[in-house]
Amino acid sequence: MFFTLKKVVGGMLLPLPFLLLLMALGILLLWFSRWQKSGKILISFSWLFLLLLSLQPVADRLLLPLENRFPTWNGSERVDYIVVLGGGYTFNPNWAPSSNLIGNSLPRVAEGVRQWHLNPHATLIFTGAAAGKNPKSNAWVAASVAESLGVPSEQIKMLDQPKDTEEEAQAVKALVGNRPFLLISSANHLPRAMLFFQAAGLDPVAAPANQLAITSPLNGWERAIPSPLWLSHSERAVYETLGQIWQRLKAKNAPSTEPGK
Repeated sequence: MFFTLKKVVGGMLLPLPFLLLLMALGILLLWFSRWQKSGKILISFSWLFLLLLSLQPVADRLLLPLENRFPTWNGSERVDYIVVLGGGYTFNPNWAPSSNLIGNSLPRVAEGVRQWHLNPHATLIFTGAAAGKNPKSNAWVAASVAESLGVPSEQIKMLDQPKDTEEEAQAVKALVGNRPFLLISSANHLPRAMLFFQAAGLDPVAAPANQLAITSPLNGWERAIPSPLWLSHSERAVYETLGQIWQRLKAKNAPSTEPGK
């Protein structure tokens, strides 16, 4: 119940639903109250913020500080495990395997397979529980894509019980112990994921995937025209910022394990 509540509240605080709620409140004030000026301000404020968050310069400026924390991993350091964190997925047996990985998941798995080719002795670990009534788990779907890309099944392990990153860290710890491993997640999520894994007593090597914030040249109209793509970049920045705030609050309120405290 708490997990579902956390997801619903977090989802409503993302830019699109939150600004639509403000617009709806403004419309209600205009139609059914005397607070005409307040309604106009709410609608104008919401429209302006939705516009700004849908522009590439604003969206990627918000996202870039999160994605710049860790460089792409191209090192030669030997690792025993490559951990790929779960993301969005579905399961339709009639689709190509990779089509079942939604949004951030496919780039994570692709990077995991790339790193495995650089460390072919390593074991690939995929995490993620089943969502809702889905007959297959996130980990299972990701593993099936890796197999379709040539990774032998005997070099794949699935952790299909964890529902979030904190639980994933505990599950990985139970499996790998103190052995070295790469931690692969979306570049914007990796700073928060690293803190969870470090809090679990692990010392992973960060290997970001799915970088989104564009710093290379774009056409002028791509930067000037609002787009749902750029809005999705703003959404990721807000989502991860909310996640970091929640992570800090939990850490601050966690009971101390030091003697006498």
